[in-house]
Amino acid sequence: MTLTFRTLHPHFVAEVGPIDLRQATDPETLLEIRAGMDEHALLVFRNQHFTDEEQLAFAQRLDGRLHTKTGISAFQKSRLGNEALADVSNLNASGEVYQADDRKRMYGLGNRLWHTDASFQDPPGRYSMLFARVVPPVSADTEYADMRAAYDRLSDEMKARLEGLRVHHSIAHSREILGFEFSEEEQDILKGAIQPLVRTLPRTGRKSLYIAAHASKIIDWPIPEGRLLLLDLIEHATQPEFVYRHSWRVGDLVTYDNRATMHRARPYADTQYRRELRRVTTLDVDHAIEQAGAAHH
Repeated sequence: MTLTFRTLHPHFVAEVGPIDLRQATDPETLLEIRAGMDEHALLVFRNQHFTDEEQLAFAQRLDGRLHTKTGISAFQKSRLGNEALADVSNLNASGEVYQADDRKRMYGLGNRLWHTDASFQDPPGRYSMLFARVVPPVSADTEYADMRAAYDRLSDEMKARLEGLRVHHSIAHSREILGFEFSEEEQDILKGAIQPLVRTLPRTGRKSLYIAAHASKIIDWPIPEGRLLLLDLIEHATQPEFVYRHSWRVGDLVTYDNRATMHRARPYADTQYRRELRRVTTLDVDHAIEQAGAAHH
């Protein structure tokens, strides 16, 4: 089966068809999807029909080991019964829409900040696969930004300044920006991880900014100066020319490379309408090996 890749944005993003990803089991098709990810960083597959198990199985076939330590698991069990399946919804354990003041809803509001999935883990996230089960009748879009194009547009001086810098990422930090408070026990679980500020994508050699609302400080810099530089970079990387806005339809699977993109949820009447997406994220195991190697040299 030959796939077609129709680009949706000047820098990144392609809609892929025709394919039922439940049947995508042969090495050639999976290689073609990976090559599409290398080129476009974000792929949109329409009209998919996954069960939870099928979505998990596809993610493993495509990209290996799954991320299971989501930030929310520090204080709440998943209603889906599997920590590898992130519940990107506005529903409580009994399947009802959250009240406005529910703690889990307040925590989830952090998804409206620009971020990249699982950068606060070691190894961090590589691909995320977000699948739309229930979409509200109002616009509830997700915006994505191409961090490779954003890096390319930096001045040579700025590129030189960023070389070799390392950043602490913590999901507690992104939530605290919004005034969310954690207990000491939760803080202990959410210690975070240290990541390079610029990443080189191994298969293409392209460089990419690796930043997020989770980025709390630049290692060995005064905290205020580090945060100002990070804010400047986020502002630069999320200019309209680098951003794609995805309008969800039921059956959409959006697969994005967390090493090359940032994203954020846009606000909608979330205490009124149900919205149910499922996310599976794979781990960037090669990056962990590379980091360990760098630490030994």
